[in-house]
Amino acid sequence: MSKNHDEENRSNWSVQQWTYYAEKGNKDLAGANLEGATLRFVLGFREANLRGADLRYVNLKGASLWHANLEGANLEGANLRGADLRYVNLKGANLQGADLRGANLRGAELFRVDFEGANLEGHDLDDLRERVAGF
Repeated sequence: MSKNHDEENRSNWSVQQWTYYAEKGNKDLAGANLEGATLRFVLGFREANLRGADLRYVNLKGASLWHANLEGANLEGANLRGADLRYVNLKGANLQGADLRGANLRGAELFRVDFEGANLEGHDLDDLRERVAGF
């Protein structure tokens, strides 16, 4: 399959195809539908472009997402327990019901992130409120 053919059809890829693509070191996963996938052992998400990706209920427990772009991504119900989210762009992301216990959010961009129902145990909630509100 040619590179151009891959790019033309990525909007219809299955979770397995996206996982294979990511495991091969590809970082542009913008718009990927990875709902329900288990990707915690894929380390290729550092600096990955996951802007607007559908990551509902994805298992990224302990994954490294350092400097990734998750702007506008849907991470509803995602397992991000112990994940490295340092300097991740999460602007406008949906983290409703996500498990963020032990996740490292240092330097993450959190403006307008929806944390409703998220498990933020162990996090400084005052700091998160300020960063979500953008002041």
